[in-house]
Amino acid sequence: MTTPETFPAPDPLLVPPFPLHVLATLRGAGHEAWFVGGCVRDLLLGRTPKDYDVVTSARPDAIESLFKHSLPIGKAFGIITVVPDSALFPGEAPVEVATFRAESTYADGRHPDPGTLRFTDAREDVLRRDFTVNALLLDPVPPARVCDWVGGRADLAARTVRAIGEPSRRFSEDRLRMLRAVRFASTLGFGIEPGTFGAIRALAGGILGISAERIREELLRILTEARDAGAALDLLDASGLLREILPEISAMHGVEQPPEFHPEGDVYVHTRLMLSRLPPHPSPRLALAVLLHDVGKPPTARLATLPDGTLRWRFERHAAVGEEMVRGILARLRCPNALVDDVAWMVGNHMRLADAPRMRPAKLRRLLAAPTLEDELVLHHLDCVCSHGDRSILGFLAEARARFASEPVLPAPLVMGRDLVAAGLTPGPGFKPILQALYDLQLEGETDKAALLARLPEFLPPAAP
Repeated sequence: MTTPETFPAPDPLLVPPFPLHVLATLRGAGHEAWFVGGCVRDLLLGRTPKDYDVVTSARPDAIESLFKHSLPIGKAFGIITVVPDSALFPGEAPVEVATFRAESTYADGRHPDPGTLRFTDAREDVLRRDFTVNALLLDPVPPARVCDWVGGRADLAARTVRAIGEPSRRFSEDRLRMLRAVRFASTLGFGIEPGTFGAIRALAGGILGISAERIREELLRILTEARDAGAALDLLDASGLLREILPEISAMHGVEQPPEFHPEGDVYVHTRLMLSRLPPHPSPRLALAVLLHDVGKPPTARLATLPDGTLRWRFERHAAVGEEMVRGILARLRCPNALVDDVAWMVGNHMRLADAPRMRPAKLRRLLAAPTLEDELVLHHLDCVCSHGDRSILGFLAEARARFASEPVLPAPLVMGRDLVAAGLTPGPGFKPILQALYDLQLEGETDKAALLARLPEFLPPAAP
């Protein structure tokens, strides 16, 4: 477009006071200023924006001079973060203010080279952005209006994610935009324009040039914010991005399962169905555990002959293999250690819940005391309803939790190391298995300390000849 389309904004516009203050301050100093990006898109869609971005003709030094509380993070790219005074704007978030700019080269496929950045006008600024629906400019002052240089209004109405200009150029500038396209489509319930999607498929191999941390954040947002995480997985798969960032999930395609237990289909189909049934806004831990719970099946799949001579697919130790694979996958994505440990535990443990009715009381109590239990129960529920449909284990576990509700699931141990010393034992590594064995007896119902100590000889190592 050589001239923008201008149209009225919805009324009322529920914009928090601080972003309005930032805009008014810039305009009061004689600068052009607009809201831009996701906040405009979300307001037009009737959604509540997570944050607000402002674009302006003011240069970075001028922006800093206007606001007492600001952070120069991104100043080399013309961006200043303005921080609210908590006394005047309690609970409000910072606002990112960027000078109108144009960029020519992106040496690292993610960030514009500061040496090629030049300050410009509103039209050039929006033309260098990623997608049309993110490039609308909003003036919230009544009568509020929206300025559209790129056809974003039509794409909002058509519920379409479309790259601005030549898609291949947009994605070559910033390869993370390929994942962002999938995220926007998945969270907004939009489609991706065919030319834009074709460029993603052609350039998907370049996504690994982006830092693992950035890929992880986009992936987690897709899994936890998508309207249908299963459909989002299909979109990642069709785009070619899945095989680049999670080849272990792509490997699930065509891995057959016994139809009596998995009438729904292969391992990929089963996983996709479970993702589609995730509750709204799941924790990253739960979303990753659902995605990865059967990641150990492809490498352990084999056809076994049953006693009656029939063949059946078996996946021996797939949970244990999957647990180790999860550690490698999440380390590759630079996930925090606590998240890695939790997801690995859930994947390694997901088959054990079915054994709960046959567990000794001590083992059952430990199972119910796991800090990941609530998410494990959801994982088990999804695993069942998306395969054989038998959810009887959940009923058993609910009854077991009710039985233990009047006391701590894991009470304090009655026998401690000092008791072993008092019994004449020398402290050392051998204390741990002895204390563990006595504690298991306690969990199984022995609540008399003297009785536990009386059984101490059963757990001592044999005397040397």
